[in-house]
Amino acid sequence: MSRHGTTATTTIPERGTARHERVRQQGPNPVQADPLLDDRFFRHLVSHLRTGVLAIRRDGRIAVMNDVAYRVLGLTPGQDDAGRPFEDVLHDCGEVTRVLHQAFDTAALPSRAETRLRKTGRAIGYTLSHINDDAGQVVGATFVFKDLTRVEQEEERGRLRDRLAALGEMAAAIAHEVKNPLASIEVMAGVLKRQLTDREDALEILKDIIKEAKMANSIVVEVLEFVRPIQLQVDRVLLDDVIKDSITLAEGKRRRGAVTIRTSLDSDVPELLADPHQLRQLFSNLLANAFEALGGEGHVDITGRLELDDAEPASHDAEPEPPKIIVEVKDTGPGMGPDELERIFSPFFTTKPQGTGLGLAIVRKVVDAHEGRIEATSVPGQGATFRVTLPVVPSERSMGR
Repeated sequence: MSRHGTTATTTIPERGTARHERVRQQGPNPVQADPLLDDRFFRHLVSHLRTGVLAIRRDGRIAVMNDVAYRVLGLTPGQDDAGRPFEDVLHDCGEVTRVLHQAFDTAALPSRAETRLRKTGRAIGYTLSHINDDAGQVVGATFVFKDLTRVEQEEERGRLRDRLAALGEMAAAIAHEVKNPLASIEVMAGVLKRQLTDREDALEILKDIIKEAKMANSIVVEVLEFVRPIQLQVDRVLLDDVIKDSITLAEGKRRRGAVTIRTSLDSDVPELLADPHQLRQLFSNLLANAFEALGGEGHVDITGRLELDDAEPASHDAEPEPPKIIVEVKDTGPGMGPDELERIFSPFFTTKPQGTGLGLAIVRKVVDAHEGRIEATSVPGQGATFRVTLPVVPSERSMGR
């Protein structure tokens, strides 16, 4: 009791959660927990990063592994992966486990390194860092990585374009120098042929000279065609029309004989945005190659279909694959062995007596210009299949070439 007859009271502040809970129940403006202190926030943060994240504790057990990490490493998530030794979860990824084994052996960890995963064939760039507690003690490590496969492919394409450009300048100069003398040889041989009508032996020699001169000239023309930069003239193209025109062009390049051509294009194959002239050259070269391999007898099957990529991208920032058209040209010829398949698209490589070795090299160049892919598969005695994959709509970069 105070001097004025009132009772003195002492207010003891309520602590922590109890006070927040009372205010939440009594007051009109509830106090919300800071989301930055909520464990769920950090879990969501890691799971939505656009890079692969793998964190391990000091004892080697997995603390965190996000979805991107699973996809890039080609692994299937397991509900009990957290808390398991990383060697057990990453048993198919020896390249990663070797890096993680070094995490606590040295203070100098790689900040920008690259490796290739044998399991998936992907190239990744990674950083390995220590996790320290409040006292500065190392309690874990993080392995942060990104899929560099597309970047690597673009760099390789750039290097290939540079090499071909340098080769092209040299070959073009040589071809121009050779073309004029060849034309003169052919003309003079023709004049002599007309004058020596009574000399059968001389006429045979002149025929051989003219034949070889024409062959050499055709090689020069193909070299110039190969080294000339491709400037795509993009237009709407129906694949069915391109295939029909290509068959006619191929028959003008090589004798078809009794070869049967069967064409089957799916009804949902859309129009392409592509260069129709280049596509006709691409498929006519493939067909001419098949005619020559068949020797005038056999079958060529041409199929076309639309392919949509339903798979999730390897990382959140990876662009989804655009719709593609897949065309296969399959013959019943003698086929090829592994050594031939490895070099089949190389310039000047040929197994044909009269071949120049530039037809399939030009095919690959046209496919690359459209940012597509071409693959050859074959078994000796069982024919060969050429599979061409082209985007339905090319990128702005390829359209601007």
